[in-house]
Amino acid sequence: MHRREFIQLTTALTGASLLPLSCSTTRKIPGTIVGASAKTGHLIRDGRLMQSVPVSTEQTDILIIGAGISGLSAARSLHRQGHTDMVILEMESHAGGNASSGSNAINAYPWGAHYVPIANTNLAEYLAFLQENEVITGYTPAGLPIYNELYLCSDPQERLYINGSWQEGLVPSLGVGAEDRQQIDRFLQQMQLFREARGNDAKEAFAIPVDASSKDPHYTRFDTITMHQWMQEQQYTSDYLRWYIDYCTRDDFGTGISEVSAWAGIHYFACRKGKAGNAASQDVLTWPQGNGWLASRLSKDIQHCLRPHTMATRLIPGTDSVTVHYYDVTAGTLKAITAKTCIVAIPQLIAARLLPDSTDRLQLLHRHYQYSPWLVANITVKDLAERSGASPSWDNVLYNSPSLGYVDATQQQLQQLKPRRVLTYYRPMLTDGTVEERKKAQQRSHEQWVNMIIDDLRIVHPDIEKQTEQIDIMLWGHAMAQPRPQLIHGGIREQLQASLYNRVHFAHTDLAGVSIFEEAFYQGIEAAQKARQSLS
Repeated sequence: MHRREFIQLTTALTGASLLPLSCSTTRKIPGTIVGASAKTGHLIRDGRLMQSVPVSTEQTDILIIGAGISGLSAARSLHRQGHTDMVILEMESHAGGNASSGSNAINAYPWGAHYVPIANTNLAEYLAFLQENEVITGYTPAGLPIYNELYLCSDPQERLYINGSWQEGLVPSLGVGAEDRQQIDRFLQQMQLFREARGNDAKEAFAIPVDASSKDPHYTRFDTITMHQWMQEQQYTSDYLRWYIDYCTRDDFGTGISEVSAWAGIHYFACRKGKAGNAASQDVLTWPQGNGWLASRLSKDIQHCLRPHTMATRLIPGTDSVTVHYYDVTAGTLKAITAKTCIVAIPQLIAARLLPDSTDRLQLLHRHYQYSPWLVANITVKDLAERSGASPSWDNVLYNSPSLGYVDATQQQLQQLKPRRVLTYYRPMLTDGTVEERKKAQQRSHEQWVNMIIDDLRIVHPDIEKQTEQIDIMLWGHAMAQPRPQLIHGGIREQLQASLYNRVHFAHTDLAGVSIFEEAFYQGIEAAQKARQSLS
């Protein structure tokens, strides 16, 4: 995505607030609002089920709470080691978490994460997973992975609407003056140096997974200030550069440069070091359903373990086991499972409410964790009018928009003529703080959301209201943890990562502070290793 052009440019160089509802649509555009099962989830927060008595209890070796990427990765790892007595509880109707997807008569489409960059070549387990599922089809004599051409994002990949026209790529260039260009070039060169940097412990300064990064204070000090403060120190004053970096942090972290940790902001640009035998390091892998395709690959051998529409409500540690109460949404009854070991693969704020004596843990979370609310909309359109400039691309971004633009979910289709397309539109809600934005999101009607989306996109597609057939909307109340200062290197994550009772282990991207697929994948593997030790 935008990392693609950043890496491309740095290689060459080295050798936002929500808009008011300005108008309403003149016709009613059909669609629905879907979302994570908030009403069911609030039963935990409200404590309604904590004192209820389960109607039945069963036994299992391994219990996993949550079938997002971390939970699925843990289950896959355990299954591959021969552990088959396993149950996975999932509140939603499907696995995948933030990598969920959907489909209509035209195409599959993502409801969340929609791509992964070319993999860093030191991530052996991740590379093996990609090869197992034919994303990687082989290796060159030099040891570089060869990627399946069907999964490499088709050209054109990116464009930005800026100064009245579309330009190729997302780093501002069209109409950008010399002084701004100099600052942009200096920033890209500096990020390239960070990509190559190692600390005094010989570790990469900015690595994937995050916990593999150097603890050298020369680099970890960036976690004590915001990205905005760091940019001021470096005398980056260009509005174009500030917009670009703010766009990137809003996209990956759900918050802007004024709140995100400078370490996390730099990590965004410096952590990607992938190489391939048949692709450029800036290329990305994508599927019509986004990372839902990867979720389906993780879960292919463990479908029998999945229990959708089940929500854990209470965790009770025992001497040599763990008992978990869960609400069976379909049956409308409370049940229990006793397991030899348990992996809790859900956001920490929810996980803490399951635990006994969790007051200190909840206080720690409330002090240091903010979760970003997001809107994702899938827009079914007929042929759209275009502004001048670069051709329609997979990723289409508007300069100074409150949204992140849209990706074309039909981009990977082989046919050239596409009379109807599905556009996946992303918009983090940042104006009034996370709590207030969640409240406002719950109060808005489908028509109000549609007005906001159409008002945003008619700038680049004047006839979008007329050409839109349907808009379906997903609301993510707690899409991702925001990596604010001190979260990555302030000792907070280590406290939350620690296993409890020698049998309860944790896995989720909010324990990394960075919500990317690889982090979730390795969170699961690490938790699976701990679970195996509990069984031995």
